[in-house]
Amino acid sequence: MKLRTLFWSLVLFSFCATAQQTPKNFNEIIQQTESELIKWRRHFHEFPELSNRETNTGKYIAEYLKSIGLEVRYPVAKTGVVAILKGGKPGPNVGLRADIDALPIVERTPVPFASKVKSTYNGQEVGVMHACGHDAHTAILMATATALKNMQKEVPGTIVFLFQPAEEGAPNGEEGGAPLMIKEGAMDNPKLDYVYGLHMAAEMPVGQISYKSGAHQASSDLFTITVKGRGNHGALPWGAIDPIAVSVQIYEGLQHIVSRQADLIKAPLVITVGAFNAGVRNNIIPETAEMRGTIRALDADMRLKAHESMRRVVKSIAESAGATGEVSIVNQTLVNYNDPELTKKSVPSLVKAVGADKVKESTWITAAEDFSFYGQKAPTFFFSLGALPPANAGIKTGGHHTPDFYLDESGFVSGVKAFCFLVFNPSKP
Repeated sequence: MKLRTLFWSLVLFSFCATAQQTPKNFNEIIQQTESELIKWRRHFHEFPELSNRETNTGKYIAEYLKSIGLEVRYPVAKTGVVAILKGGKPGPNVGLRADIDALPIVERTPVPFASKVKSTYNGQEVGVMHACGHDAHTAILMATATALKNMQKEVPGTIVFLFQPAEEGAPNGEEGGAPLMIKEGAMDNPKLDYVYGLHMAAEMPVGQISYKSGAHQASSDLFTITVKGRGNHGALPWGAIDPIAVSVQIYEGLQHIVSRQADLIKAPLVITVGAFNAGVRNNIIPETAEMRGTIRALDADMRLKAHESMRRVVKSIAESAGATGEVSIVNQTLVNYNDPELTKKSVPSLVKAVGADKVKESTWITAAEDFSFYGQKAPTFFFSLGALPPANAGIKTGGHHTPDFYLDESGFVSGVKAFCFLVFNPSKP
């Protein structure tokens, strides 16, 4: 413990010696945003909007940021907002990103600001809920913009606030998310030198921060496997080429890619089938069967090899039974990669924000984030902020993407502190 304390003392000494000077009332300015931060978060939570449909959310953000004197571009990528703050001191062009979309989930939490919103998602009527923390991300970034505006003369460089739609994925047939933000110039004019982002972690104690240098979160690919056989009466299976039986063998083959072909010492790999559809009646062997699922990889080469293996497995197993098998793979995200040099320079900012004992280095995360696309154009650093209430609070919490998802709001202001300290970080372009 003494060695750990000494280590962080030396890190902070080095950081303080080279960082831009923060205003004397730095912490007070940030703390003053907390009440508005909570109000904004509860507003967005009560009135969530699905991916590429965040019309009211984007308008609300844009109008507020204009009201405090930021240069605002809206809409970007359909419903997103880009806002610019030019600091009073020289420094890099730094992007800070928040995602603003919600999920097609019926909320079950007992909070008074729970969502009752209904909408349509890919042709189905659904509930709408902020079940991943994007409402908190949005409110934290709005509060960060407020705090930095209030100390603008001391801010180094230019800060670009990226309020991004459709992180959860655009509806079928539509563009969206980080790729569309980038396509429409969100990282240009000014050209960003770095981009920072945070994500709430419902399973991590409130106020803690975690990060990982290098590959941090998995790439995400969606796949569809279509097996075509020959239908027949269910009582006469020998007259059919049963696509269900073939699909079951393919399912087993997919698991062998992970357990027997992937170098799991190098990095994790996950292949999950989440949907299996075939047939309409008990006594009819159908002509086709379909499986849909996700591929998660933490290494780019392993990801491509998994694609090759899946195509080989599907084709060979289907042909061995006299059927045909086709694989369609659509990329959702890349590996979310924290630039090691930027990470090294950024960690002291996190320590300054919450204290050394609350900053932890994490392991791989097989969840995915389209924040990864920003890393194709500039070094990026992405970290997690805990929001699990204390055990003695007696509050039932659910995981991300569930109806019982719950966040303890008391640690949200720590996200504002982290972003603000990162802005005053000594990194240079």
